[in-house]
Amino acid sequence: MRWFEPVLLAAAAFAISGFGTVWARAHARSRGLMDLPGERRSHVVPTPRGGGVGIALAGLCACGWLAWTRDSGWMWIGGGLALVASVGWWDDHRPLPAWPRLLAHLVAGACLAAGLLALSASAAAAVAALLLVPVLVNVWNFIDGIDGLATSQALLAALAFGWVLDGAGRLLALMLAAACCGFLPFNLPKARIFLGDIGSGALGYLLAALVAIGLSSGSTGWWPLLLLPVASCLIDAGLTLAGRVVRGERWWQPHVQHLYQRLARSLGHPRVTLGYAGWTALSIGIMLGLYRAPEGWARAGTAAFFGLSMVAWRGLHRRLGNASEGTV
Repeated sequence: MRWFEPVLLAAAAFAISGFGTVWARAHARSRGLMDLPGERRSHVVPTPRGGGVGIALAGLCACGWLAWTRDSGWMWIGGGLALVASVGWWDDHRPLPAWPRLLAHLVAGACLAAGLLALSASAAAAVAALLLVPVLVNVWNFIDGIDGLATSQALLAALAFGWVLDGAGRLLALMLAAACCGFLPFNLPKARIFLGDIGSGALGYLLAALVAIGLSSGSTGWWPLLLLPVASCLIDAGLTLAGRVVRGERWWQPHVQHLYQRLARSLGHPRVTLGYAGWTALSIGIMLGLYRAPEGWARAGTAAFFGLSMVAWRGLHRRLGNASEGTV
């Protein structure tokens, strides 16, 4: 890899994302694509959506560049991203039922798996891709509810993967980080546009690709550590979803039961986004500290972080519930 290649590609991704967001704001306003305040929303003013189109385009350009300069297997990976982004774009304009979207995400996972196999990845990486795409695409859709959260979390995770991966995986991670930086000024500290399904879906898909690439390359140490950069989002979305399923609620519908949403009502969006950034920075620090450690240490450290985080999540949920009832 030539030294100037990642710099030029990151600059291109930043520009594509930034200009794409500017265009998306104008497009959303002209088409009336606005997220309106309501009991299932965490914002209080009408805000345009679909701003993540620039991130999706930057990701597609990255896959195209890698297919041209590295291996044609990246065309499969780009195809999966195109599918996720297209379904998200459609849903931003005309909402789709949950099941067709999930089917598209599963097919996109198969595209990512096919691309990894074409790149001579392991069978384990291909299976991981099949599972990770629908999971992380929907997790990032779930957490795209307050200013800056979904994009800042993806930025931190991309930087972590950029540190531990090499070759094409590092390039993809750095381009994703740059694309997030191109969008964030429009979404933090006060959102002037939201990612929309196209943006949150693209972030989830690209992060799934980076985890699967890391699993295949073996350069990041043992596989459990690869989940740490996305742990905070997985824990909040996963435990919230599990609770809704257990209670028999319509889990696929919008709601404000995530921990970050409940915290935002009392602390405000910027403080919660910063708090989650600290949570993720801690998980990344553990990953970097353990990715060359023996296998047992890596697994124990990952399990301990997930376990303690889940206990803290539960404790905060209970405390917020008691506070809302006036018993704290």
